[in-house]
Amino acid sequence: MIIRKALYSDLDNVLFVERAAFGSDEEANLVRDLLRDDSAKPIVSLLAFQKNRAVGHILFTKARLESKAPLSISILAPLAVVPDAQKQGIGGELIEYGLQVLLGSGVDLVFVLGHPKYYPRYGFKPAGNLGFDTPYPIPDKNADA
Repeated sequence: MIIRKALYSDLDNVLFVERAAFGSDEEANLVRDLLRDDSAKPIVSLLAFQKNRAVGHILFTKARLESKAPLSISILAPLAVVPDAQKQGIGGELIEYGLQVLLGSGVDLVFVLGHPKYYPRYGFKPAGNLGFDTPYPIPDKNADA
């Protein structure tokens, strides 16, 4: 498997992976919109390939805290792997590669709203337990997500 930064010319592959993974256009449209949004930059967009076929994508976009703390922050969303390539470690490799890229560029914090049993494997902890509030309400059932 090869993981590399997604290029503008990879947009069709990126959107294919998002649609295949989620079974709808919702995440693909979100990704397309974020890639065009100057306020989301810098963006880290990575593609995973198996035998020249795009099978995974991860997107990290810029974020900020309301406290205007001098921190560099990113949001991981979404992470997508095509169905026939799931459960092969591709998502985890995308996360680890992406976090290394972000660390190398000086990012201090990365937030994700995701599965509470999956993301802790990669160092994520419930932000609420660390004193961070969301700008929108998160249902109690998702508090650890």
